[in-house]
Amino acid sequence: MNVQLPLQNYFVKLEPLKATDFEKLFAIARDPLIWEQHPNKDRYKREVFEVFFKGAIESTGAYVIYDAKTNAVIGSSRYYDLNIEKSSITIGYTFFARSHWGGIYNRATKEAMMLHAFEYVNEVNFHIGAVNIRSQKAIEKLGAQKIGEIEMAYYGEASKLNFIYSITKLNWQIQNR
Repeated sequence: MNVQLPLQNYFVKLEPLKATDFEKLFAIARDPLIWEQHPNKDRYKREVFEVFFKGAIESTGAYVIYDAKTNAVIGSSRYYDLNIEKSSITIGYTFFARSHWGGIYNRATKEAMMLHAFEYVNEVNFHIGAVNIRSQKAIEKLGAQKIGEIEMAYYGEASKLNFIYSITKLNWQIQNR
């Protein structure tokens, strides 16, 4: 599976993350309110975001997200933990500018990523911080169900409790007929 193909739908464009995208993304990420429910609440600090960004680049599955209408950078997400044996992949590390919260952008991003992933795997998972109620509700609206909990260490950061959500290709197809 090529986990970094450009993806697009009516609302968002996802382009493979490049090192030159740092300043564009940090301009969004420096807002402390973006991280208030995240397990790593200080990611708005430049030195902390630099570690996060380095992990994103090294993952070779990260995207910068653009508003398809305005071409403005609005966030980032990534694929990781591709497991051929289990036919699964994980989507996560997603964040958006507050100007793009509560609308269609998160759903449009996850839909584009899931549609691409389901061409190759039968299950998509999501790791969401145990205290990130906003993201938990958003992923449940997409039909994902909580299947477990995991202590997870983000790249270069301390281990935190995350909930594991999952949706299968079949459930996604049934839900989106």
